[in-house]
Amino acid sequence: MSDTPVNPYDEGDLKRSLGPFHLISLGIGCIIGAGIFVLTGQAAATFAGPGVVYSFAIAGLGCLFAGLCYSEFASMIPVAGSAYTYTYATLGKFVGWIIGWNLVLEYLAASSTVAVGWSGYFNDFMSHIGLPIPAMFNGAPMAMHSFNEFVATGSYINLPAVLLVAFITAILVIGVQASANFNNAMVVIKLAIVLVVIFACFSYVVPANHVPFIPPNTGEVGHFGWTGVFRATGVLFFAYIGFDAVSVAAQEAKNPQRDIPLGMLGSLIICTFLYMVMSWVLTGIANYTTLNVAHPVSKAVEALPGTAWLTQWVNVGAVVGLASVVLVLLLAQSRIFYAMGRDGMISPIFNQIHPRFRTPWKGSIICGIFSAIMAGFLPLDILGQLVSIGTLAAFAIVCVGVMVLRVRAPLAKRPFRTPLVWVTAPLGIVMCVGMMAFLPLDTWLRLGVWTVIGLLIYVFYSSKHTRPSRYIIKNEA
Repeated sequence: MSDTPVNPYDEGDLKRSLGPFHLISLGIGCIIGAGIFVLTGQAAATFAGPGVVYSFAIAGLGCLFAGLCYSEFASMIPVAGSAYTYTYATLGKFVGWIIGWNLVLEYLAASSTVAVGWSGYFNDFMSHIGLPIPAMFNGAPMAMHSFNEFVATGSYINLPAVLLVAFITAILVIGVQASANFNNAMVVIKLAIVLVVIFACFSYVVPANHVPFIPPNTGEVGHFGWTGVFRATGVLFFAYIGFDAVSVAAQEAKNPQRDIPLGMLGSLIICTFLYMVMSWVLTGIANYTTLNVAHPVSKAVEALPGTAWLTQWVNVGAVVGLASVVLVLLLAQSRIFYAMGRDGMISPIFNQIHPRFRTPWKGSIICGIFSAIMAGFLPLDILGQLVSIGTLAAFAIVCVGVMVLRVRAPLAKRPFRTPLVWVTAPLGIVMCVGMMAFLPLDTWLRLGVWTVIGLLIYVFYSSKHTRPSRYIIKNEA
């Protein structure tokens, strides 16, 4: 007889094959990536200076509050869909659609963002072995300086990023167990390299590079000073979306009520600590003004006289590590689409399961195509900020949903209960909305355009095809 607990929400479509180690590894695999290898340098150079350490701490705390709320929902509704399914079950189909649409923005733009960052490190790796990628094939063909100002870069397409997404998509179609094992191997490699970099570079930290720890504000809100620290927090929030991806895998977990909260919160705490230490070391071994490049860690390490040997290892860690992030993000996106297709929000093609691999294979392929297009043609900064604002909106509404459900169904079974919910959830909302407020106006304008598109789809398709949620939570007798 199997020891796996019976799950009343188990529909038998997706294969339950993930244990607690897989789920923690899934969270670390997604969280440790772009934040350390790409966005730390950009956030330090343009917004916060060495104060980016505080930015990571604040973002991690906001994620902790949201993660506690996520964990309660995940233990009650252990199925694919994450925040979309939770919101649909508690706040209705319209709010559920808004969250689902934001999650599409989160995961598609996130996978594309990380693929672009991966491409920068891959090109640096190839250059060091004498095989550089031609400039016309290693970057986006345009850069956007404002909401409607485009500048040609001379490149045609970011070909390495496109090929990475295609490779990861093929792995996801084959099966979640193969994907998880592939991710586990990559997590071990990149964590080892991150720890080696921290210990090898620690003695090279120059105290002068940390003075002032928070550079004075330039006179413009969000450019250094404490407002810069908070703006960097909104940008770096992108680095934490991995714990959300753990909840998306609930329908493929063996014991989701126990292991999903463990995977989400455990990976979040471990990764926040590593982010803070790594950002402190990075801004200590190189002046923060030099870090606004696609591969800031390898550039900083290469400039040190005693650690140049680490440069290629950093590139290897980034290439391996960022690939695992793309895998988890595309896995999560296909499962969000699976849940939305199952509920009639979008075409049922997205919840069609492969008869052999037991994966939503058509949805995975479609997600891969769109992610590849975005990675091939859009620059890093636009993608990263789009991800952050969509994610923050979803997290804030999850915190609202937990409070609503405590009022509507106070006696419902909760295998995991958010501690001090009337403090934790409001703090999660305040922190998420506060980080959104410090994001640039251009990002809000793009979110507005994305929302209008989503509303049109809802009016003309989703509202006519949506089925009632099958996960209505009620009080127990």
